[in-house]
Amino acid sequence: MIKERLRQLGNEMKKRGIDYYIVPSDDYHGSEYVGEYFKCRQFITGFTGSAGTAVIWKDGAGLWTDGRYFLQAAEQLSGSGITLFKMGEDGVPDIPEFLKQQIKAGECLGVDGRTVSASWVKKVSELLRKKGASIRTDADLIDRIWEDRPPRSCRPVWMLPEIPGESSRDKAELVRGDMKREGCDLLILSSLDEIAWLLNMRGNDTACCPVALAYAVVGMQETVLYLQREALTKEAETAFQKCGVCLHDYEQIYEELPSAVQGKVIWADYDQLNAALADRLKGAASVLERESPVLNRKAVKSRNQLKRIRDAHLKDGIAVTRFLYWLKTHIGHERITEISAAKKLEEFRREQEGYLMPSFEPIMAFGKHGAVVHYSADEVSDAELSAEGMLLMDTGGHYREGTTDITRTVSLGVPDAGQRMHYTMVLAGNLRLAAAKFPYGCSGENLDILARQPLWDAGLDYNHGTGHGVGDLLSVHEGPQAIRWRHIRGKDTVVLEAGMVISDEPGLYLHGKYGIRLENLLACEEKEKSEYGQFMGFEILTMVPFDRKSIEPGLLGDSDRKLLNDYHRRVYETLAPHLDQQEAAWLEEITGEI
Repeated sequence: MIKERLRQLGNEMKKRGIDYYIVPSDDYHGSEYVGEYFKCRQFITGFTGSAGTAVIWKDGAGLWTDGRYFLQAAEQLSGSGITLFKMGEDGVPDIPEFLKQQIKAGECLGVDGRTVSASWVKKVSELLRKKGASIRTDADLIDRIWEDRPPRSCRPVWMLPEIPGESSRDKAELVRGDMKREGCDLLILSSLDEIAWLLNMRGNDTACCPVALAYAVVGMQETVLYLQREALTKEAETAFQKCGVCLHDYEQIYEELPSAVQGKVIWADYDQLNAALADRLKGAASVLERESPVLNRKAVKSRNQLKRIRDAHLKDGIAVTRFLYWLKTHIGHERITEISAAKKLEEFRREQEGYLMPSFEPIMAFGKHGAVVHYSADEVSDAELSAEGMLLMDTGGHYREGTTDITRTVSLGVPDAGQRMHYTMVLAGNLRLAAAKFPYGCSGENLDILARQPLWDAGLDYNHGTGHGVGDLLSVHEGPQAIRWRHIRGKDTVVLEAGMVISDEPGLYLHGKYGIRLENLLACEEKEKSEYGQFMGFEILTMVPFDRKSIEPGLLGDSDRKLLNDYHRRVYETLAPHLDQQEAAWLEEITGEI
């Protein structure tokens, strides 16, 4: 089947003089999760992982994906004739480098420009120009051969309550102030969570993120929203009319943008905007290629938002704690697998009023699977849990009040000395980062050492960031704030502002053995002000106990022990009134002072 699809695609390429063709995993908005309609790379390769890019050429094809999917990709590509390129491994070129090595003068690269960013096309175009090759961004060839392509999602949108100071009109005025300072006439938005935030609109067109397929063009007087008409509800239409939003059909933006931008100064984030839209800005007076002002605005939560987010974490804490009690009391007495455990946790979350959906695909990783940082169980890998070994659980939920993300690692049997030592190191890092006090102006790069120091002291580390921003009933992975020690080249350092929500998730991964990660969400807040300036700190939002059995008390310093006991006391006082008698008694025992 895959070979036949590749043959058909090759014929379409030949008709149009295209020598290399790129098929990414993205939709038209650069979303983390994409709907079935947009899974072109899966269609053409048969590989079902969430990340990867296919390149097809005259006499071959390749799939680039990361370490999470090497085994899965190798199995699913077997017999297809598609070569697996293992990203990050020695000697494996990335796609631009591959094209630089392979493409010849006079040859042409094709791609559907709606599925790649404008910045990517700029980079690759320059590379091709130097080689004497060219690029076409108007080539949606997959649609020509995908006969039974699923329809594009078009679920009804719904609106958040209009709260004084947080209405869509209020937000638009803030953004227009940013535009005015930069001398811009129009702001082009294609990121779905930015549009959702600006308009207080939510939807169900992508998995794990309550957003609707849309584009928006913000002017100094009005906002034009490009939305699928069938998704429009009476409630939404009324809300848009009240705040001065003009409604146009979703695909009209490609026809209307060239005349709308004529002679104007445009603000567009080329890392977000797709190349097809960027191509329609040619008539503009100039384009400010910079991160959208919405990115920073939505990262800072108001007092009302933080109150709701705390309510979401209370509900999530109840659900996860009840699940942990269930797991501890049922392991060894009934068959539980990684997938069934994830489903059981989802059941506990669904019992909470206002729960909507998972905020990302759950990671339920037992034993050696825990050492795979972004492991995802499937029918083949689904391990049965037993009363031994460690279980890493990274899950989250969207509630009407906000978004959660939590990781806990628990011992299902009796942990050995090495497991207790490693768990306690990771725990100490988590506690120390949460307790940080720092002068205003610090970024996550300044603080990352607090989480890593216990591991670094032992010559250990983890190969991922310590913290990412979290949205408010939006994307669970939100920028621009982050906690990591590596500076991303070309990106400005992001100061931690009061109201930002960020994760605190140090870990340790021993290949073939086990993994440990402990994650709480934090809200950045102002502390005292002194002659040295304004000091900042964090409030811990997540309310779930750590695994007492896995802790080696002798490895905790006095200050670490106090931080743990204070946190556990707060967890018990917060959750106990919402649990049944047995659950509350268990929680009291495991949160007792160490």
